[in-house]
Parts: sequence; structure tokens; C-alpha cells
Amino acid sequence: MGRAYLSLGSNIDAPRWLAACVAELRARFGPLDVSPVYRSAAVGFDGPDFFNLAVAVDSDLGPEALNDWLHALEDRHGRVRGGDRYASRTLDVDIVLYDDLVMSGAGNLKLPRGELRHAFVLKPLADIAPDLRHPVTGQTMADLWAAFPAEKEPLALEPMPL
Repeated sequence: MGRAYLSLGSNIDAPRWLAACVAELRARFGPLDVSPVYRSAAVGFDGPDFFNLAVAVDSDLGPEALNDWLHALEDRHGRVRGGDRYASRTLDVDIVLYDDLVMSGAGNLKLPRGELRHAFVLKPLADIAPDLRHPVTGQTMADLWAAFPAEKEPLALEPMPL
């Protein structure tokens, strides 16, 4: 059993896809820690704003198996693959941290996830796990967020029941 911290995002009918994703995560893994939802500008391309949140799950799957399960979840919820890396999407779910693992596996699984340097990943994670320590730097998520230049990547709290 491991503790995984996930980043969820959508910029296509986000309320629908994020609610469906959280519901499916609860059905599979049980109780979750769920952050508030934040709206942010698309990163890497010109597109509609993204809605992002973080979720913590206790998983019976190791990181690779969980990553595969999450890819299948994205696919079930309309994720289109094979186009531009930076593009609009119904659902994007990434493992940001898994326990205190540091790894660079095959494919897209790298822990901790590089997107932790972005406000849309860091702030929701700091909301649900402020005392969680980065496995490389040892800094807490709260300390990382406190040092983040928030004006660089503005976020807006988005009321959305999950």
C-alpha cells in the first residue's frame, strides 16, 4: 500500500470530467483527500483555461501499475492521445508523488513529477498535504508554495463540488 498524490486537470467540460474522475477514483480506492479546484491559464499552448486539483489516494498498486490504471481512466473519459503534447483535453491525471520515491521510469512516469514547479500542481497539493516533504529537497509543500512567485502563474479558486 502506498500513498499517491495525483494532479487532475481538464479544460474541456471540466466540471463533468473532473467530477467523473473523482467519483471513479473513490470507487476504486476509497476515501480521498481532495483539494479545492483552481482555474489557471493553459501552459505551453493557447487554449481555454484549465481547472486543476490534487487528490491523495492510498493505493494497492505500485507506481507503474497505478500509472497504467490512470491512463486507462483518462481514456475511458475521452482523452485523445497522439496529438500535440500541449493541447486541450477532457482529463489529465498524473502521479506527482508516490510515498518518497524518486524515479525516472520508462515512458512518462517520473517521480517526483516535474510539473510540481507549476502553481496549478503545487498549490492544490499544498492545500491537502502542507507538511508533505519533497523527496529530493526535503522542503514541505507549504514551504514550496510560500516561496512560489504566485503572480507568475495566477490561480483563481473555482467553486466546484467534488
